[in-house]
Amino acid sequence: MKEEQVILVNEKDEQIGVMPKMEAHEKAVLHRAFSVFVMNNKGETMLQQRAAHKYHSPLLWTNTCCSHQRVGESNIEAGKRRLQEEMGFVTELKELCSFIYKAPFDNGLTEHELDHVMIGDYNELPDINKAEVADWKWMKPADVKTDIADNPNTYTAWFKIIFQKFYENLTQNTY
Repeated sequence: MKEEQVILVNEKDEQIGVMPKMEAHEKAVLHRAFSVFVMNNKGETMLQQRAAHKYHSPLLWTNTCCSHQRVGESNIEAGKRRLQEEMGFVTELKELCSFIYKAPFDNGLTEHELDHVMIGDYNELPDINKAEVADWKWMKPADVKTDIADNPNTYTAWFKIIFQKFYENLTQNTY
């Protein structure tokens, strides 16, 4: 299977090339990514626990899904594709914000991403892909914020960064 390519970008989110995903993470090269947060009608967000065999951050909790756009794929198309692949459903998504972050991992890899944060609504049970996701749960964003402060080692490095941006947008009702 051919290794997934990521889209290299500058700070203005202009594409400047492509690179194999692993190489981009080894070299900490800025690339385009997305993070999806799905909410239900109770005001809870769906979190996923990464599968045990993931090459980084196994069994840590994170947002509903996240990944990298493919060449020619819009942010929304990419979010819907990955939501279906990981969580087994699709819903309408809306972009909240985008920002650049850098998060190194213990294994020497680094996420250096221009991340597009999206939100969607869903009130059913997911049909998780066990190859990608170990577990899932609904949590109120305020409870997630408290739990990150109390138990930071149970969450992915990027989620702790991205959640803050998501929470700011959510509490300011900017979506």
